[in-house]
Amino acid sequence: MAKNKKIEVEGVDIRIKDNNDFICLTDIARKVDTRTDIVLSNWLRNASTLDFLYEWEIMHNSEGFNSIKFDGFRKEAGKVGFVMTAKKWIEGTGAVGIESKAGRYGGTFAHRDIAYEFCTAISPSFKLHLIRGFDMLVQDKYRQLGEPYDITRLMTKGTFPLLTEGIRETIPDKVVGTKKAGLYYANEVDMINVILFGMTAEQWRKKNPNSKVGENMRDNASATNLLILSALQALNERLIKWGCDKEQRFDLLKEATEDWRSILARKKSIQTLTKRIDKQKKLKTS
Repeated sequence: MAKNKKIEVEGVDIRIKDNNDFICLTDIARKVDTRTDIVLSNWLRNASTLDFLYEWEIMHNSEGFNSIKFDGFRKEAGKVGFVMTAKKWIEGTGAVGIESKAGRYGGTFAHRDIAYEFCTAISPSFKLHLIRGFDMLVQDKYRQLGEPYDITRLMTKGTFPLLTEGIRETIPDKVVGTKKAGLYYANEVDMINVILFGMTAEQWRKKNPNSKVGENMRDNASATNLLILSALQALNERLIKWGCDKEQRFDLLKEATEDWRSILARKKSIQTLTKRIDKQKKLKTS
């Protein structure tokens, strides 16, 4: 197994996992105190932290996340007797945005989105230097491509909040904060998955048991599918707000997908983009 990479931020060595997605919170916590477990626990028990983690998990792990357990944690947040640890959060909610491993070379790692949020509580200066250091690490690895990496994947992530906001408005007040709320998001995501990829996220995971934590079919999609996905998410949000029922939206989105795929297949620029993405994937796994 390859070793974790390291970057130095204001005199502190920060480990970053090989896939460049997970950053060590334990190392970041050393900026505050040597009792890193206490630093992390104090951060995790805050209501604002739990709200952020909830939103991240709903976006990336809607099917596996236990919203009911989260609701229980959220009600206790801030109380004197409430203690939260990474292990308790992971085992209680089924979260995938944070990983924790004991031992000399272990520690608590989190997806970079979450690590940056943790840095917000540590120091604005430290956060900015970490982001800069991380960006330099990524740029060094992808320098030979001569442009930002995985731009189409980032674009689909950029339109996803539009879709979740539209879905949020359809969830009954009595369901908000419960496990059923997560089903609303999961059902909409899977409807698009079925239209575009021919299977749900769960079906893809069963077919790819060795995939990385948090990885899904969208991370392995073609340039054409990623472009269509970005458009579908934005279009679905509009259809939801216009009051179209799910059956109507499925038909309209499927028709749009077929039309767009036919158009993009004839574009030389899309063929070039596909080749670039293939190079990026090979480099990322090298």
